[in-house]
Amino acid sequence: MELKLSDIELAAERLKPILHHTELDMSSTFSAMTGGEIYLKCENRQKTGSFKIRGASNKIASLIEQGGVNSVVASSAGNHAQGVAYAAHKFGIPATIVMPASAPIAKVQATEGYGAKVVLHGDCYDDAYTRACEICKDEGATFLHPYNDLEVMAGQGTLGLEILGDLPTADIVIVPAGGGGLLAGVAACIKQINPRIQVIGVQAEGADAIAQSFKAKRYISTDSVSTIADGIAVKSPGDMTVELINRYADDVVTVNDNEISEAILLLMERCKQIVEPSGATPVAAVLKGKVDVKGKKVVCLLSGGNIDVSFIQCIIKQGLVARNRQMRFTVTLLDKPGSLVKLLNDIAALGANILTVEHDRLSAGLNPNQTNVHISCEVGGKEHGDRLLRALKDNGFKISMNY
Repeated sequence: MELKLSDIELAAERLKPILHHTELDMSSTFSAMTGGEIYLKCENRQKTGSFKIRGASNKIASLIEQGGVNSVVASSAGNHAQGVAYAAHKFGIPATIVMPASAPIAKVQATEGYGAKVVLHGDCYDDAYTRACEICKDEGATFLHPYNDLEVMAGQGTLGLEILGDLPTADIVIVPAGGGGLLAGVAACIKQINPRIQVIGVQAEGADAIAQSFKAKRYISTDSVSTIADGIAVKSPGDMTVELINRYADDVVTVNDNEISEAILLLMERCKQIVEPSGATPVAAVLKGKVDVKGKKVVCLLSGGNIDVSFIQCIIKQGLVARNRQMRFTVTLLDKPGSLVKLLNDIAALGANILTVEHDRLSAGLNPNQTNVHISCEVGGKEHGDRLLRALKDNGFKISMNY
């Protein structure tokens, strides 16, 4: 099996009238933080909000050139659904997308907005996939796999052409990996053009089948996944993608959910970029030293920006906690007038911003004349937080940490 550079170049020609050539931005903030020259490939600003439109569009274009395709079917709860829906509409092909019944309403509406018929079925992706296969059989439609397909990988690999076209002197390109189609396509592309450039995949610790496969040099799937990065939460990557990744990639590293949350928050604050958890994993890997970037030109591929608005608040909170910008602690006070006022005044005098205050008189171990006060506050960082706690203890307050 081979993914030729000529296949990726053909895909790029097919995609020219369909896609944005997304920008490659140098981040002075991340460069200063890491000692490297960090560039962001902003595929979060692509049509449909992610790279998935590339592989879907190339696959449908190829099927039309071959003749005989009447309609397409896909199963997805996320970016693949929207990519297929948009591409099918662009080529005038009917599309049916099977999504789990639990899929967010916003994603269902977005997929329908691109012209696809949405079928809600089952409780998880596997149920949706089974139903999609039944529809293909009943209607004679063509199933579009999200990653384990050479033409899909060729479409994703066009990102490699864009990156090297904009920054031919790149030293490292870091790519998110779930099912593996993006990493396989980009790695195959870049290594065939310039083997000097390192291509490194990054996965969530709770969904690391490709990382395990790379280290073992054989195909491995996992029994379960657990991560906020739903776009790369894949138990069973493609057998074809794993083969190509093991051949072309230089390494696959992992990051945890707190590291991802912190990267999302920094991208919002410093770069004004809205990036979904999977798309933020390359930045997380760079910031946490999972890849040696000092003195090197490094491209972090921000693969998508489709993050649920209702989920952003949770991500921001996790990111603030990971960066020691928020803290929660409990103070045991005498339950008498003036105790709480003194505590709050001391906290304010130390420059912390109080977010919540909660009285708790029912905690185990309290005397009848005591109360626990749970405080959530915003601080300037770890040093500020430590200084706050030391000062409160020096002022006679009994402190216990919640996180």
